[in-house]
Formats: sequence, structure tokens, C-alpha cells
Amino acid sequence: MPVGLPEFADNTENRCPVILLLDTSASMSGEPIRQLNMGISDFKGNLLEDTQATLSVELSIITFGQIVNVIQNFTSVDEFTPPTLQTSGTTPMGEAINSALDLLEERKMIYKDNGIPYYRPWIFLITDGAPTDDWQMAAQRLHQKDAEGGCLFFAVGVEGADMNTLTQIAPPNRPPALLSGLNFRELFVWLSSSMKRVSGGKVGEAIALPPVGWAQIST
Repeated sequence: MPVGLPEFADNTENRCPVILLLDTSASMSGEPIRQLNMGISDFKGNLLEDTQATLSVELSIITFGQIVNVIQNFTSVDEFTPPTLQTSGTTPMGEAINSALDLLEERKMIYKDNGIPYYRPWIFLITDGAPTDDWQMAAQRLHQKDAEGGCLFFAVGVEGADMNTLTQIAPPNRPPALLSGLNFRELFVWLSSSMKRVSGGKVGEAIALPPVGWAQIST
């Protein structure tokens, strides 16, 4: 199949799309958002150390606070500029999840139109709160997509997060993790290591992820 868009003509490697779905509500102000910003910057640096991951991983960031905002549409690692996130507002998590699922479907269609194989997309949610909007329908849609293999959803709770609600939002077979303190740096090291393993494998191949040393897994 012909490769159309210039970004795919220059790089025909399999793609590994990742959406960071980040809580930027007012409760994340201060040290939490500062540590999160540092973690995202480290994430890029760690991925750049791996040539295959640099070619394959595509990053997007959606924040939810005052509004739900796609602050970074899918881009390659080397083109990605880590943002300095600011905090405000509440926690419209349901709208944010729907936005992530919509964005993924658009990107997958672009891959298909351009003949680019892709790994199972990741959605990585980080929050210290509880949804302030209608999240149940979004969670149901998410569970269906995850069960169908349309995405892999991970939920991470920062201290203060409503883990009971996160447990209902996360897929039943992948419970949310509670971040140890503000250990964002280790979390993003784990995420970059996971991306390196995924991008080094074959599409559809089962990959063993690195051990999680930055969190407690709720059961």
C-alpha cells in the first residue's frame, strides 16, 4: 500500500501511539505538578536513548482541569516538546477519556490509510482526584475498547485519588496503581522502558513489561 503523508514516507516503522491523560485540576498544584512536569521531560530523554523507540513511539497529551484540552496531538519523540503544565479547575475525567478514545480512533484511521502497522495503543491516566463529571458511560466505552484490543488503559492514582472510582474506571483485569509518594520520575522511567520493549517487538506479540517499582497495585 502506498505511503502518503510525508511523516510516513520518511519513516515507515511500526507506530506505537501513547496518550498521556493528565489531571491538571487545582488539587495537583504545587509539588505534584512540578514533579509531573519533570517526569514528562525525563520520559522524552529516556525514549531518545533508544533508536527504535524514537522511530516508533508517538506521543499525545490530553489534560483535564478547567477544560479538557489536547495540548499535544500525536507527534514523534524527537519532535515532542515537553510542556510546562499549569493547574486549575475541577476533574472532568469522563470527558477526557472520551476525548482520548476519539483521538485514538482518528490516529488509527490515519495509520490504516497510509499503510502503517501499529502496536496496541496505550492510554496512561494520572490523577489525584475523582471525576467531577459523568464518567460511567466513558468507562463503559473504555472497557469495551480495551477488551476488543483497541487500546491498553492504565490508571495511576496520586495520593488523594479516589481509588474506588478508579477501580471502576480501569479494566477489570488491570487495576489502578497507587503512586508511591510523588515518584513520577520512576513511573516515567518504567513507561519509557515499557515503550522500548513494545517497539522492539512485533505487532501483536505479547511483551513482558518491566516490574512496577513505583506503585502499589490495588486488589
